[in-house]
Amino acid sequence: MSGLDAGGASARGAAGASADGLDLSGASALVTGGASGLGEAVVRRLHGRCAAVVIVDRDAARGEALAAELGGGARFAAADVTDAGDVLRAVEAATAVAPLRVAVNCAGVVIGQRVLGRDGPHDLDAFQRTIAVNLIGSFNVMRLAAEAIARSQPGADGQRGVIVSTASIAAFDGQIGQIAYAASKAGVAGMTLPAARDLAGVGIRVCAVAPGTFETPMLAGLPQATRDELGRAVPFPQRLGRPDEFAALVEHVLDNAMLNGETIRLDGALRMPPR
Repeated sequence: MSGLDAGGASARGAAGASADGLDLSGASALVTGGASGLGEAVVRRLHGRCAAVVIVDRDAARGEALAAELGGGARFAAADVTDAGDVLRAVEAATAVAPLRVAVNCAGVVIGQRVLGRDGPHDLDAFQRTIAVNLIGSFNVMRLAAEAIARSQPGADGQRGVIVSTASIAAFDGQIGQIAYAASKAGVAGMTLPAARDLAGVGIRVCAVAPGTFETPMLAGLPQATRDELGRAVPFPQRLGRPDEFAALVEHVLDNAMLNGETIRLDGALRMPPR
């Protein structure tokens, strides 16, 4: 048989997972950067499939408002992803409700500086901060979430959970002024396969999504003409990506057991020019 059962119906369980996908019934999920943008879209998509979704963010006002809007099963945990204690407390908030099976890294920062600009060399603190949040923060969440996921009972296929991080097409097509951001996202992409291999023995899959230009709070502040121009640069569809399209891919990663160790571009065939 392929993906269909004898009756021709798609082989999906009551919880919405494929036959070999991750069973999220009675499970908890943790989403960093979950109060806005791509992370919020992931939170909204997972809410209802999990016993609990923990929204991890530094923005307490937005995080608490989202948790209140979603109601039962949604919780907010204030955390800086670079702080081991903060992340551990967020993981514990999830496991206190249900076994942790999903962690999604969406927290990130963006700066724009050249290696050598008009005012001198790239600010070292800004570079280090970008690496700290985007790369080290993702690893910090990955390592602590993996420990908690590994304590859960495996499914019939030995699968315990999934960790998904957010890379970027800048990891491969970094533009002028993106050296810090591109380096951080290349690191996220680079650690995905070895992490998947490290965690295979405990039944944890690891993937990353590399989005192109998406409708996020970062782009919301740009003039509409600029946003339209960015959308037209995408071969097809000629528009900015929508956060729910990112969330849909994350959900598919959870549901497709053969997706492991892969960084998936989600960009409408966009290849970024030098500037």
